[in-house]
Amino acid sequence: MRYNSLSILFFLVLFGFTGMAQKRELPNTTISLQNLNDFQPAAGNWQLAGDVYYDLKKAGKEKIQPGSGILVNDPSDKNRDNLLTKMEHGDIELELDFMMDKGSNSGIYLQGRYEVQLFDSWGVQSPTAADCGAIYERWDESRPGDRKGYEGHAPAVNVSKAPGLWQHYKIVFRAPRFNAQGQKTENAVFVQVIHNGVVIHENVEVTGPTRAAAFQDEQPLGPLMIQGDHGRVAIRNISYKAFGTEPVTLTGLTLKAYEGGAKSLDELNKMTPVKEMDIRALAHQGSGTRDEFGGKINGTINVPRTGEYLFSLELDWIPDDNNYPERPNGAGEMIIGGKKVISIDGERGDATTMVQLEAGEHPIEISYLKNFGYWYAQSNDFTLTVEGSGVPRTALNTPLRAAEPVGAIMVLAEKEPVMLRSFIEHNGDKRTHTISVGEPGGANYTLDLGTGDFLQFWRGNFMETTPMWHGRGESQLGVPMGSVIELAGSPTLAYLNDKDMSWPDSNTAYNYLGYEVDKNGRPTFNYTLGGASVKDVFEVNEGGRKLTHSLTVIPGQEQGELWCRVAAGNEIKKLPNGLYAINDKEYLIELPRRAKPVIRNTAQNVKELLLPVKAKNGATEVKYNIVW
Repeated sequence: MRYNSLSILFFLVLFGFTGMAQKRELPNTTISLQNLNDFQPAAGNWQLAGDVYYDLKKAGKEKIQPGSGILVNDPSDKNRDNLLTKMEHGDIELELDFMMDKGSNSGIYLQGRYEVQLFDSWGVQSPTAADCGAIYERWDESRPGDRKGYEGHAPAVNVSKAPGLWQHYKIVFRAPRFNAQGQKTENAVFVQVIHNGVVIHENVEVTGPTRAAAFQDEQPLGPLMIQGDHGRVAIRNISYKAFGTEPVTLTGLTLKAYEGGAKSLDELNKMTPVKEMDIRALAHQGSGTRDEFGGKINGTINVPRTGEYLFSLELDWIPDDNNYPERPNGAGEMIIGGKKVISIDGERGDATTMVQLEAGEHPIEISYLKNFGYWYAQSNDFTLTVEGSGVPRTALNTPLRAAEPVGAIMVLAEKEPVMLRSFIEHNGDKRTHTISVGEPGGANYTLDLGTGDFLQFWRGNFMETTPMWHGRGESQLGVPMGSVIELAGSPTLAYLNDKDMSWPDSNTAYNYLGYEVDKNGRPTFNYTLGGASVKDVFEVNEGGRKLTHSLTVIPGQEQGELWCRVAAGNEIKKLPNGLYAINDKEYLIELPRRAKPVIRNTAQNVKELLLPVKAKNGATEVKYNIVW
């Protein structure tokens, strides 16, 4: 057995070997949209653009601005070709943004054979295998009657946005497998399809090419294809990770198990193991105690090809949000080829690093210890993941365990509005006084009752409450189950001495007074803002397509004018149909016809859409629609 111990080169990165705030991943390869050189020749229905506008209400009202970065299909009777990449792929992780015209239809074909549907499915309550996100059906003309189409898979939930808004796909695809004689041994599998941040398919097997595929045979490789013969669609930000079929493996694992109160790995190295054993999984074994233990695992890591590999080691008993950083409860390190590549000091429980390895076998050693257990981080598991050089992100040698006796605990809004008090994770911070409201139409939102801030809205199912109601529920988090759009989390109403005054981060004059529930089960939130009284109401309209926000204000005697901040973002643009596109067409704002908004730039280069709140006869109402 030969070890390439001298083949390891270390990349100096900003964070060294210590833990990082976010999990690192290797970058995707980008398909250039500065020109069409990455694609096979196609008809004139495909062009590049700098921007594109599709009307929310009427098809065929597109406006295409010259430029690059956006791929636009504008089919005609003469030109309606599909577009294929020069790149051919097997296993792949694909990401892209897309925008649909009203009523339009297209598709993304993996290997030119297996389609994920692109469709204007905005507001569809019961999606089928023809709707956006579906894995489209196969087709056989020889089958009788209406059975010609078969094996279609509808998305688990419809989270489609309105025509003219950018949407996102992430598709993890496993290509079919073939033996040396070219015979197929395994079908293609859509490992995961994520639409606008929501998982809509997992491990869906397809037995052959779907309808209208470019090729009716199956092969190890094939190009990416975008359907061009059905309707208008815009595509941007196409990127991917392509994978081979050979994995990274760990073999020949042995464990030395220790017991006792070692405070460091140096102390652990001086101790005598209580047990030595062969193991198959990366798990601490051979020690009866749940605390004050340590381990040293040795083995061989085999990498299929020379290249860069991203390793991440995570000790689950060291929490990310450690409440007692001065009392680290563990440590760990990993050595490959005699050189330390990862070190965990206990301030955080995970660390990541990049290593250059030659193809072949390398000795590996993983050491770890635990001093004591936090009640809110009870797990004694640890995980080693790797990705790179044609290998997808993989957790190595994970132990097999019986499933938890409890599944996800969910709160659904199926027949009437539902309200849930919980903590919410918002822009990386935990909000502790929030209420979320779910509607049967699939439009949901969250308010912070402690501050009056409108935090987020989403389309899809309502909330998962497992972190609140399972075990001790330490995090108390409610987790939205749909496609979430987070807002700035600042006050909706504020007094400004003039229209150029900065919008406040908080309102000291805010005083929450509770909420009332109407006969339909919808709340009205009451609060005062200084001397002003406010009633804050949300209503879902047009089958969940719009969320109407109304604020009824009886003003007090405060100095300055009262304003409503309707939206804030890096871009606010008025569209030809009169709506306002927020954050590069992430969502839309629809204002009353006679509204006179102000769009302004802040010192932080954030744009704000403001409406003046001017009282008539002692009260006034501010009202707008959120469309997405």
